Amino acid sequence: MYYLRVESTFSAAHNLRGYKGKCEELHGHNWKVEVTVTGETLDKAGMLMDFKVIKSCLNKVLDILDHKYFNRIPYFKKVNPTSENIARYIFDKLKIKLSALKSVTVWENATCAATYEK
Repeated sequence: MYYLRVESTFSAAHNLRGYKGKCEELHGHNWKVEVTVTGETLDKAGMLMDFKVIKSCLNKVLDILDHKYFNRIPYFKKVNPTSENIARYIFDKLKIKLSALKSVTVWENATCAATYEK
């Protein structure tokens, strides 16, 4: 099995509903996102997929989120904008374009991350 990973970053703010602590207040992160695609066969050039295709798809999703307040995005008006749910949101948006998508990991800082895979 082959695994390709692409990383990108964006900045956004959120506050957690139903959480008792500092994170219920409005705050922001410089998010890092890691996308993994998998497959068993390579094309004639010896590639599973062109990295620039993965990057392009990821950046289109991140453009929707960059410098936004998650709680104002329609999806997150109903779904609490936790790191777990942000990873799922990005995964669901990417899966439409990247059928080989394996997982999405969202880092809210250098030591804390959430991963969603299906």
